[in-house]
Amino acid sequence: MTPKLLRRAREALDSFAIETPSWGFADTGTRFGKFFQDAAAIDLNDKLADAGEVNRVTGCCPTVAVHVLWDFKAGDDPKRVAKLARQHGVQIGAINPNLFQDQCYKWGSFGHNDPAVREHALQHCYDSIAIGQAVGSEYVSLWFADGTNYPGQGSIRERKAYFTAALQACHEKLSAKQTMLVEYKPFEPAFYHTDIADWGMSYLLCKKAGPRSKVLVDTGHHYSAQNIEQIVAWLLDEDMLGGFHFNDRRYADDDLTLGSIDPYQAFRIFHEIHFFAADRGRMPKIAYMIDQSHNEKPKIEATIQTVLMAQELYVKAALVDHAALRKAQAKNNVVDAELELKKAFFTDVAPAFAAWRKANKLPADPLADHRKSGYERQAATERKRRRQELGIVQGGGYA
Repeated sequence: MTPKLLRRAREALDSFAIETPSWGFADTGTRFGKFFQDAAAIDLNDKLADAGEVNRVTGCCPTVAVHVLWDFKAGDDPKRVAKLARQHGVQIGAINPNLFQDQCYKWGSFGHNDPAVREHALQHCYDSIAIGQAVGSEYVSLWFADGTNYPGQGSIRERKAYFTAALQACHEKLSAKQTMLVEYKPFEPAFYHTDIADWGMSYLLCKKAGPRSKVLVDTGHHYSAQNIEQIVAWLLDEDMLGGFHFNDRRYADDDLTLGSIDPYQAFRIFHEIHFFAADRGRMPKIAYMIDQSHNEKPKIEATIQTVLMAQELYVKAALVDHAALRKAQAKNNVVDAELELKKAFFTDVAPAFAAWRKANKLPADPLADHRKSGYERQAATERKRRRQELGIVQGGGYA
């Protein structure tokens, strides 16, 4: 790498942080069943400890997204949870309300035709926003399973109106320091229509909700042929991109480690962000988050893999020569324009990572250091014992 590229790579590494999900460290499964891991986190303390281990070896995961019903017990003092996080070297990040698990949500949450259920969902969101304020979290992240499975089952327009009103009510509860992220998903668990099925629907709802409401892009929540970087470019241009949930996919929402299927796609997404920053003279404020639950790979190792790949692709995208790219674009020189991206994508950034990790007193090889530490073996032994003491039974058929 030239000194100029090395400097740009180091600057990109210094500016990049990605949030890990608490639920990614616990036992999870498919709709058909679960395959358990001895080292999986049992409680929030375990999750925060695991997140702290990821941050220890990577140096770029200072915050942990939490799920309110899964991570906060009734009567919990949010400040105690924030203190616990700090003890493990991390902070509480995005607050995720649970609007899909309660039995009353069978027909929807914000989209339900019963005002009592909508009020129940709203109150949970209000409580989640208050938790965020108590722990100093900047983001409240909303995802909805709402939708219908059959034509005529519900009024699509009526449900849209319910969502608009509910999101406006949530926005009114936000502090000046909080941002509400609204995620979209084309299908599952609803298979006829999903109430927030794509980025345009999320965009419109966010615009109606208020200025502190932004779109959250989950890289898995798209059909296979969709051009996600185009969506990102449009949202950037409209100042409506609030954050990402990163994973990879072969079909849709596959919860795969980033870059395991198509690293060039994630690179292209990051490039749109850097290109925007070069044109506007400022880097947009974006929450970079992981949303993955692994059943086959060891959970911490899979998270480290995704973090390292995200870092690498973010840095490579920062190396695109924008002056040369604009020159090629101005001449409609398609080959040279594409080659500017390919040149950056295939750049060996290992020297930059080695220098950055050494300067920040981080392990030269984060995954190898984690394995050498014995953290996972110790966690597996200790948590297996605790499960036995607590009478927690793993296995036994369908989830």
